[in-house]
Amino acid sequence: MSLMVFFGCKSGEPDTSESKTSIKQEIQNQVIYLTNETFKQKVFNYDLETEWKYSGNQPAIIDFYADWCAPCRQISPVIEELAREYHGRITVYKVDTEKERQLAQNLGVQALPTVLLIPLEGQPQAIMGALPKADLVKAIQDVLL
Repeated sequence: MSLMVFFGCKSGEPDTSESKTSIKQEIQNQVIYLTNETFKQKVFNYDLETEWKYSGNQPAIIDFYADWCAPCRQISPVIEELAREYHGRITVYKVDTEKERQLAQNLGVQALPTVLLIPLEGQPQAIMGALPKADLVKAIQDVLL
């Protein structure tokens, strides 16, 4: 698995819209939360396969996070923006590493946040650290689109 590492922080700006509930629902419709089992169904079944083969039908991003992780909280609004902006072209997943420790361990996730970029063909690439949106967009353009 190739590894791209970027470091930086950009805190999310507060949501000032009138309808935070509908925006939250919209984001939940565009971001898919994975468990170990759904990862094996939708992304890659590492129990059955020895060589990486992505199961999805469009490129994907997986945000590995924990609620206690400050950089994860900083990058989360950016991931949600990307889910809206690339809806229909990229699938955006999130994995709570506190709840899905086995999955994070099996994939070798050792730093948070870790964002996994999964192209339709080829190997996934990991980015570690809180990145500015511009860096994530560039990585998406370079690796996924």
